Amino acid sequence: MATIPNEQSNYMKKKIALLAGGYSGEFVVSLNSAKTIREHLDPERYAVYLIVISREEWYYDAGNGQRIPVDKNDFSIFVEGQKIIFDMAFIVLHGSPGEDGKLQGYFDMLNIPYNTCNALVSALTFNKSFCNKVVRDFNIVNVARSVLLQHNRPFSLGITMEKISLPVFVKPNESGSSLGTSKVITVDQLLPAIERAFEEGGDVLIEEYIEGRELTIGVYEDAGKVHLLPPTEIVSKNEFFDFEAKYTPGITNEITPADLSETILEQLNEKAATLYTMLNCNGVVRIDFILKQPENILYFLEMNTTPGQSEASIIPQQVIASGSDLKTFYGNLLENALNRK
Repeated sequence: MATIPNEQSNYMKKKIALLAGGYSGEFVVSLNSAKTIREHLDPERYAVYLIVISREEWYYDAGNGQRIPVDKNDFSIFVEGQKIIFDMAFIVLHGSPGEDGKLQGYFDMLNIPYNTCNALVSALTFNKSFCNKVVRDFNIVNVARSVLLQHNRPFSLGITMEKISLPVFVKPNESGSSLGTSKVITVDQLLPAIERAFEEGGDVLIEEYIEGRELTIGVYEDAGKVHLLPPTEIVSKNEFFDFEAKYTPGITNEITPADLSETILEQLNEKAATLYTMLNCNGVVRIDFILKQPENILYFLEMNTTPGQSEASIIPQQVIASGSDLKTFYGNLLENALNRK
């Protein structure tokens, strides 16, 4: 249970705002991520305050139902008569406004360091269509063909199917956790899938289906060097790695480290590290690929700049598989963010 930090004992500690919640269907997922991170930040070095963000309010969760409002003018709170100014924002909001650059721009204006990619990179990678175009232009990895449907413009199913062939994935262009995503095999499934994706808001991306093995890899920067975590292969009992498969125990088998040949592993590591660098990323990101079968050709799927951090999430699994521990990992992410100020 959250408790109000003792401000006298926390005087010399770095004051960390741990931001969770958000505007999307990943609200609860974000809170679970924040719980894991909080449990693994060194209490001797950091005074951690859980800041919950929703469309209705921003508040410090002080426990026992007590909500202390955040002053958005300078991102501060009052606790026991003292004004708390934060040294750093640890963002773990999945979706808007923590993954699309909005919070990053806000903290840039306040000169408060944070752990994620900057506002521009966050906005770019959150927009799947734009990100695909940029990655394709790098000419370092294959990218699936896709068609973008804009929410404020009419579209024709006939013209769409002239540009891309079934089967396809239909997904919101800006969303996470596969919310609103469908695999479409027949033409009669297409319009309901598009309507479902539009319900999540914004534009819709129709992307060709690539048959193969789904791989995902964590990449992060520490002391100016890019590091790669052991990759994971995702094997889902569902049609694909959808929201249910991501968060329901037993539906998905996540194999970490993935059983890959040395050649494929080298290619995966090289492409992931290059994308991280060329996209000017910060903090930890998770990059998803498909290893097309039987050709063994890697395809870029998407980049997640605020990946899940709950105990069962992929990044914590990869950190443990790397031989490190979460306390060291999150502490390094935090210190690197403070040093970038």
